Amino acid sequence: MPQLHPRLEAIFDEVIHTNPGEAEFHQAVFEVFESLGPVVEKHPEYVDAEIIRRLCEPERQLIFRVPWVDDAGRVQVNRGFRVEFNSALGPYKGGLRFHPSVYLGIMKFLGFEQIFKNALTSLPIGGAKGGSDFDPKGRSEAEVMRFCQSFMTELYRHLGEYTDVPAGDIGVGSREIGYLFGQYKRITNRYESGVLTGKGYAYGGSLVRTEATGYGTVFFVNEILRSKGDDFAGKRVVVSGSGNVAIFAIEKVHQLGGKVVACSDSSGYIVDENGIDLELVKDIKLEKRGRIKDYVDTVKSAKYVAGGSIWDVQCDIALPCATQNEVDEADANSLIKSGAIIVAEGANMPCTPEAIRAFTQAGVVYAPGKAVNAGGVATSALEMQQNASRDSWSFEYTEARLSEIMKNIHETCVETADEYGLKDNIYSDGANIAGFNKVASAMLALGVI
Repeated sequence: MPQLHPRLEAIFDEVIHTNPGEAEFHQAVFEVFESLGPVVEKHPEYVDAEIIRRLCEPERQLIFRVPWVDDAGRVQVNRGFRVEFNSALGPYKGGLRFHPSVYLGIMKFLGFEQIFKNALTSLPIGGAKGGSDFDPKGRSEAEVMRFCQSFMTELYRHLGEYTDVPAGDIGVGSREIGYLFGQYKRITNRYESGVLTGKGYAYGGSLVRTEATGYGTVFFVNEILRSKGDDFAGKRVVVSGSGNVAIFAIEKVHQLGGKVVACSDSSGYIVDENGIDLELVKDIKLEKRGRIKDYVDTVKSAKYVAGGSIWDVQCDIALPCATQNEVDEADANSLIKSGAIIVAEGANMPCTPEAIRAFTQAGVVYAPGKAVNAGGVATSALEMQQNASRDSWSFEYTEARLSEIMKNIHETCVETADEYGLKDNIYSDGANIAGFNKVASAMLALGVI
């Protein structure tokens, strides 16, 4: 493991000691700390004021029981979470994840990442994350509704457009957001549109919000290519996952002239050398909620691989858009060997530390999720803006705003890395330092709170 700046080592040891067994949170903190050595040298006041120590401790951690009744009349019990990590820049903002893997450590890693991601957007939003170990897969519409209503019955008291504004994440799409918002409205007797984002367009949602994380990922990569005098034309791309992020990343890659040849789900991956048929994937995954293997039933020339690693498929650009730690050192070496030039994280922390080091040593451009996938939360903030002004923007205008935000994030990463004389991993170090500096300066100004 690389060495941290001496003034950061004790803080990291304390994080490990006070948060035992939370490997993902430890990983997220270390990844940021690796970049902060030059900041500590330039701004020792941040350490003296315990800004870094305070940043690693959530302002509030909520854990609650979620009882609900299934279609057979049996009482089920899940655990709900909301980690309100930091509100120095604005109300807490971050998604809700419904997935069996959810536990406190994952919520804290996601919430910690969200602090810096939200800061990079330059929009007035703090960092949070939440969710439950509930699995919506295989559940009826009625069961999902009852669960969401029970979840919101506990969480509502901690939410508000000036307090905490959740959105969707894995397992939480427009259906779940609708049920959550309906219950919030019912309990509070308020039509407070700004309390949740990712809503349906008919009741206060924003155009482009569904597409935003995937589109934003590709906009960021396009800026990387532009900085090298290149573009997507003719580029061979592999995208992991087949949810909203992956699907709309595929869509934008195709619009910009690239060709996505592979995508995946938890059961395996498909390879279509003619380019992924996006409408078919949308039908399978979004409409029918099926498995990606169903693709080959229609496209006979495509290949389905059960299990295995999608990163064995040759590509110029890799977009991991599934889940955390999906790209390990062996996967990184496969991508390096196949000639990949850019790896950009559409998901949150999908590359392990070993994979990131392999990319850096091989000269592969690596761009972290807190910069690359910030388009989702940025458009959520734009939804909040529309709700506050009782306005509704066109798709074209909102997409243009998203594109401009992602361009600015790219410029911020590059300029920050240059300011600190960093050359090896400009996007990771630039994102970490720029996001940290913005939050730290606000915390310093607000006093000890």
